Amino acid sequence: MSETKEIDYSLNNPDTLTKYKTAAQISEKVLAAVSDLCVPGAKIVDICQQGDKLIEEELAKVYRGKKITKGFSHPTTVSPSSYVTPYTPLTTDESEASIEIKEGEPIKIQLGAQIDGFGSIVCNTIVATDKEKAAEPVTGRTADLILANHYVNEVLLRLMVPPGLLAQGTDEEKAKAAAQKAPTQSKITSLLEKVCDTYECKLVESTTSWLFGRNEIEGAKKIVLAPAEGTKGEGVPEVGEVWGVETGVSLGSGKVKTLDQRATLHRRTNQTYQLKRPTSRKILSEVQKKFGTFPFSLRQLDDERDAKSGVVECVRNNVFRQYELVGDKDNAPVARLLTTLAITKNGITKLGAAPELDLSKFQTDKKITDEEILKILEQPLARNTGKKKSKPKKKAAKADGAAEEGADAEE
Repeated sequence: MSETKEIDYSLNNPDTLTKYKTAAQISEKVLAAVSDLCVPGAKIVDICQQGDKLIEEELAKVYRGKKITKGFSHPTTVSPSSYVTPYTPLTTDESEASIEIKEGEPIKIQLGAQIDGFGSIVCNTIVATDKEKAAEPVTGRTADLILANHYVNEVLLRLMVPPGLLAQGTDEEKAKAAAQKAPTQSKITSLLEKVCDTYECKLVESTTSWLFGRNEIEGAKKIVLAPAEGTKGEGVPEVGEVWGVETGVSLGSGKVKTLDQRATLHRRTNQTYQLKRPTSRKILSEVQKKFGTFPFSLRQLDDERDAKSGVVECVRNNVFRQYELVGDKDNAPVARLLTTLAITKNGITKLGAAPELDLSKFQTDKKITDEEILKILEQPLARNTGKKKSKPKKKAAKADGAAEEGADAEE
């Protein structure tokens, strides 16, 4: 009797990291394309549809002819200024389908692809600007918001590095660094609040980073920033893990409210229930086939009108989880970022992330002066494992300096 060899789906298996990276490359490519579509006057529903189409086209180019599932780890969502959670309107709802992007508003774009259940989700915040004004700097409170979220994200990424992992010096010094405890989640929140205070912003309450796994984007561990009453994080990041690391910053109080709009984003749960309505059974079957346990938009189903009616029974009996639409309590502008990363023996590897922010485009009179924060920002994300080139010497030196300054070596 032949034994079935158990497949290792951890990062110890090079194929796992390759699949994560391939999904991430697709996510980043589509994120860039969708960002270009987010101009004043463009309809959000059209952008979401185009983003989903691009993800499908890119997925069709990889792992051809292999029996590997490929699909969405997150549908394309485009969230207006004060929205906190991902927003994906329906084509059959006239009021939603008519929503357009406004000049100067911070737009949150979130999407993702998955290969063999290994998903990469990315989110970026851009300022919607007419093409002819694209070269003009962003100033005032919008610049404060984008910069605050950028540096909150930079600090949080560095706090994800396990203590002592990148320590240098003698064996004794390395051992001492490794013996340090990881920062508590309340400490993480307090550090990030210092960054927000610099820019007169607030963390968005209960912004959550999750441990990722195969077919899972909300694992057993989570980090909750500025937790609301009754919520708390669990666990600390460790080598060998993949995380979806999220930040959210508001120009208001940071408190949130549930919006009076239809929830259009859902996810299949592990709950089983004998659904009674034919439309409910129909969309459950479609969701299991197309999306598995990853989030999906009702807009992505074959019949949007059937989906709107059939989803009710699925949600009521906990077969689907419904993602409520949440916005800033003060209707203030919000910025968000989400990075999918792997923690390896060499540090943080960004699998999927927003493009590097061009700091020169954002002008403000505010500047981080807190020594503790500045010290964290100086820390590298990863060990520089690039092979040094002997020729030409000037270029080699420049590359080493960039790796040290950028501190996010990919491998």
